[in-house]
Amino acid sequence: MTERGSWHLKAGAVVAVWLAALVVVAVAHRWIPQSGWLLIHLLGLGAASNAILVWSGHFTDALLRRPAPATRRGDTARLVGFNAAAVTVVAGMVSGHWPAVLVGGCAVAAVAVWHGTVLLRRLRAALPSRFGHTVRYYVAGACMLPVGAGFGVAMANSGLSGDLHDRFVLAHAGVNLLGWVGLTVLGTLVTLWPTMLRTRMAHRVETAARRGLPALLVSLAVGVAGAVAGVPLVTALGVFGYLAGALYVLEPHLDEIRRKHPTDFATTSVLAGVLWLIGSLVYVGFGIATAATALDATEVAGRVTAPLLAGFLAQVLLGALTYLMPVVVGGRASIQAASAELERGAPWRLSVANGALLLCVLPVPSLVRVVCSMLALVAFASFLPLAVRAMIAARRLRGAASKPGRPEPVPARRRLGVAAAGLGVVVFAAAAGVAADPSAVGIATVATPDVAATGNTTEVEVRIEGMRFEPGVVDVPVGDRLVITLVNSGTDRHDLVLANGTRTDRIDPGETAVLDAGVIGGDVDGWCSVAGHRQMGMTLTVRASGAESTHPHDTAAESGTTSLAASDVIRSLGATPDPGFVAHDPVAPAPDADHRVTLTVTDEEREVAPGITQRLWTFGGSAPGPTLRGRIGDVFEITLVNDGSIGHSIDFHAGALAPDRPMRTIAPGESLVYRFTATRAGIWMYHCSTMPMSLHIANGMFGAVIIDPPDLPPVDREYVLVQSELYLGPNGGEADADKILAEEPDLVVFNGYANQYDSAPLHANVGERVRIWVLAAGPNRGTSFHVVGGQFDTVWSEGDHRLLPGAGGSQTLGLFPSQGGFVELSFPEAGTYPFVSHSMVDAERGAHGVVEVR
Repeated sequence: MTERGSWHLKAGAVVAVWLAALVVVAVAHRWIPQSGWLLIHLLGLGAASNAILVWSGHFTDALLRRPAPATRRGDTARLVGFNAAAVTVVAGMVSGHWPAVLVGGCAVAAVAVWHGTVLLRRLRAALPSRFGHTVRYYVAGACMLPVGAGFGVAMANSGLSGDLHDRFVLAHAGVNLLGWVGLTVLGTLVTLWPTMLRTRMAHRVETAARRGLPALLVSLAVGVAGAVAGVPLVTALGVFGYLAGALYVLEPHLDEIRRKHPTDFATTSVLAGVLWLIGSLVYVGFGIATAATALDATEVAGRVTAPLLAGFLAQVLLGALTYLMPVVVGGRASIQAASAELERGAPWRLSVANGALLLCVLPVPSLVRVVCSMLALVAFASFLPLAVRAMIAARRLRGAASKPGRPEPVPARRRLGVAAAGLGVVVFAAAAGVAADPSAVGIATVATPDVAATGNTTEVEVRIEGMRFEPGVVDVPVGDRLVITLVNSGTDRHDLVLANGTRTDRIDPGETAVLDAGVIGGDVDGWCSVAGHRQMGMTLTVRASGAESTHPHDTAAESGTTSLAASDVIRSLGATPDPGFVAHDPVAPAPDADHRVTLTVTDEEREVAPGITQRLWTFGGSAPGPTLRGRIGDVFEITLVNDGSIGHSIDFHAGALAPDRPMRTIAPGESLVYRFTATRAGIWMYHCSTMPMSLHIANGMFGAVIIDPPDLPPVDREYVLVQSELYLGPNGGEADADKILAEEPDLVVFNGYANQYDSAPLHANVGERVRIWVLAAGPNRGTSFHVVGGQFDTVWSEGDHRLLPGAGGSQTLGLFPSQGGFVELSFPEAGTYPFVSHSMVDAERGAHGVVEVR
């Protein structure tokens, strides 16, 4: 192994560490703060940037025919400094410590300037080179990173206004992805691509590269200026200009591909990455051009983040490393051995990664998207163990002149067969996701009646207005074919399902779908299949004129579900949790200085009483969601990520702002940023505001935000109790929407579990001052909070004190749904003090716990 190769492999190990961290975060993203931000920056700031620092220097030396430096102190110093800075940025973001982000971001910018200066000096000191323009791409890219880092540091500051933040997001992404990364990749491909293909360079490649760089830089400047100014059309102009420049630079390489088709993993992966880049630019260009505001443009860019990062960046990075790692080890036998290891399963990995990524960006059911994203992760992550095997194999054969029994090239037919097997895995995974949610793709179970067709077609338009179909009844002559044009004029995602098995896709507001209902032989019921929408009144009747009325359909029968019996609930309330039961932590969090929080919506099966589980929709994996706490004047920035199965939203009562944008419903796979400034004290509810709101709240989508009153005195112990109702569906199922409409709860609970604080009591000592925050989350019932054997000397409710210490006392804290407050008391002697909702039927349904006083 050469000395130069040894250094590059050691430096490349840093790239592998960042990639390994990326895999860990991707697997455990639900439990890691700022996981969405981490996934992006572990790949971009970590793995890709380290690879650029290592290999752009390598190519500069090779292209300028510079001898290998005697020492690598400067290169090593830059790598060490850059990684220390990157780790500081990551730590600052995860911990919410902005000064650390500022220091780390400045250090990243400094290293980038240092790196670009070194490359520029090498270019000027070298003799004229026909490939000097490649180095100019590297220098231009290095100039982009400090600008992108500056935008990133500014965005991390919670004091940045929301509109400016949205603009900076777009500028930050453009400068870093298209500048720092994109320019480096395009410059490298000038010489690396024909070398990887083992063919001669096309004659126009150098000219196109030289002329294309100014166009790329001008377009990038226009796009970034448009993003900062908040003018989407200017931003789109910059994107299309960059796309045109990239196509101009890449077009001559088509001749090389015609002469030598990509057949191995390295070349095919790089080619696939470039195609993802082109496709993403086309999508984002048209999307931004039609965006009405800077926020809309940012959302368009957000939707293309995954294709750019995984499709373009990850594939180009892994393809290039697959080629370069064996090259630098030195020795023919070592190169052959390392290459053979890195080629293992290449067609399968490529087809799975690209097939799964394609499904992830198409409008597929959320379960399909989740399964496919995991498949893509497995395909990409397989590079890491193969890289380790490759280096072990190379070291074992170091110094050998050749490798006996060199493997023959894999036949094209076999490669296609392996790739087809990979696509088969993706198709099977997609089918499994569909099987888990058949209504999302319109699989029907009701047979079409056998009736003589008239040959006529009845065409009607049905509009969605709020939570209604208009008209609600459609008359069709018996034997006619019915075609329905569904127009979504509402504000949420909907579909139309008919009992005869036909249906539309789920469509967003403003979209239209056409449903061919077939020949109508009798009355047919229709409804929206989104959870709870049918109970909210989204029903349609197709009435067959000239036929007997037939309405055999029943909501419960069609769903195939049966709610839990009352005897099961009673039995559960008399039972105790299993020995391993862990209660929801009732201890109030301390006020936090930083309020950048990611709330991920997930569907979670959770036990809500001994032996009873429900499939809850949750913020952050629990119901209630995490309690947030701050002070008046604090700025909260909440990133809502919908990893659930249907559309959701969020409404923070702690903030006062127009609900149109921040409280909108987002589809599975989407995210939004909700910012508000806390201006008034209270314990405020947050909840999903997607209709039917009662169902979304009852199925777990609620939580509390505490904004401390000024001069709130310290106490010895502080607890938070959020009361809510559970309307039980089948065991392991979702809430029963009919019970919610009838206001017939099965359980009323504190912090999501019936009677949990009987088994896991709250604690206090005699004489200690205890404050208990209480929020009535509903959705339909309030609370009359009472501590048996205790008397409150302080009662604070809905923004003001109702009682302060003195001669008087209070026995209950009465709250309507969504109201909150706190009580304070001291316990006079040791013992067990029950706390309940003194609406006693609710206490008997599970709103019960105890304070154990020592």
